[in-house]
Order: sequence, then C-alpha cells, then structure tokens
Amino acid sequence: MGIINPFKKEFDKKTVHYQKGIQKNLLLIFTRNPELGKCKTRLAATIGNESALEIYKFLLQHTAEISRNLHTAKQVWYSEEIWEHDIWENSIFDKKIQFGEDLGIRMANAFKEGFANGYEKICVIGSDIHDLTTSDLKKAFSVLNDNDFVIGPAEDGGYYLLGMTSFRKNVFENKNWGTEQVLEKTLADLENEKVHLLEVRNDVDVYEDIVEIEVFEPFLKHLKE
Repeated sequence: MGIINPFKKEFDKKTVHYQKGIQKNLLLIFTRNPELGKCKTRLAATIGNESALEIYKFLLQHTAEISRNLHTAKQVWYSEEIWEHDIWENSIFDKKIQFGEDLGIRMANAFKEGFANGYEKICVIGSDIHDLTTSDLKKAFSVLNDNDFVIGPAEDGGYYLLGMTSFRKNVFENKNWGTEQVLEKTLADLENEKVHLLEVRNDVDVYEDIVEIEVFEPFLKHLKE
C-alpha cells in the first residue's frame, strides 16, 4: 500500500493552473529566411553578402537559444517559406508564414491570429538583437500582468519587442518601418495607455551597430586584410 501524500492534490491543481497560464502566453518571432543576398542588406552594403549572412545566422541561433526554454507558446514567422529542418525545432516552435504588404500589416495579422486563438498576452520580437536575453522575454510577459502594453526600445529609434494584452490596430499603421521615428510614433499612439518600457537594446541593422562589439569581430576580419 502506497503512502498517501496529502499535498499531492493541491500541488496537482497548482501545476494544472500554471500550465494553463503558460498556454495563454504567446511569443511571436519574426525572421527572414537566411539566404545569401536576401537578409541584412544594409549591413551587407558594408561587409558583403557572405559576412552579413553569417552574422544573421549567428543572430538567429542566439534568438533560438534565448527563447527555446521560455515557458510560453512560441511561433516562428518566416518571411519567404517555412523550413521544416532548421534551428527552430518543430517540437518547440510552431511555424508560420508572414503575410501582408508591409511589416506593420504582417505583425498585425500575427497578433490578430494569436488573440483569435485565445492567447491573452502576446509579444513579438525580431531575430537580430544580440544583447536580448531570456530574462528580458520573461520580464516582458510579467509586466503585462499590470500593463496593457510593453515595448523594448532599440538604440536606433525603433523597438525590438512589442507586447499587448488585446489587439490595438493603430500601433501597426502609419509607420515608416526601419526608421528612427517608429518608437516615438508608437508611444504617441499609446499616450493614454498603461505602457512599460524595457531596457534599451542594440538592433543589428548596419555596420555601425556591430563595429565595436567584440563578439562580431570574427565576422569582420576580412575588412582589415
């Protein structure tokens, strides 16, 4: 006869509640398919297509590593086509195709689908932030307990993370994506809302974003030869 644990029933209830809470959180990861000449084009203008591709693959690997063990549902949204056998394990990451005329519409469509499927807290990130951490992602979901929106400001005037508890159409509209006014205009859209700002992070887009960062030096050796 086994020993009856009087705390097991209570523990099981808490576990089920915790697991249900996890499944209400969704991380959207927007990526470009890592193909020569088709990713990090502004960076490639200075360092060449081959080096730009290697850097992007390095950044993709970093993004996969920091998100892999995050206790949320996770979706990778590809720019061109879904790759079944790549760094994004099918058992961990659900795979989708971006659709829409510009980045704002594509993000809006991903958020709308997520909320329609019952998720209550949704965050989107890109795949080119080397100093982004798992702790940053955990904090983003955590602060949505007391805020309607969370934004991770990028050094270039954009943002590397956007999260919300309900769909807000206007934050995806009337933006010149990739410019330094994106964060300012997004905050203006949310002027009367409860918004939490995360730490500023470095969005890798151009040579100046990486030139003084040690981890990128191996990718830039050819420039000094």
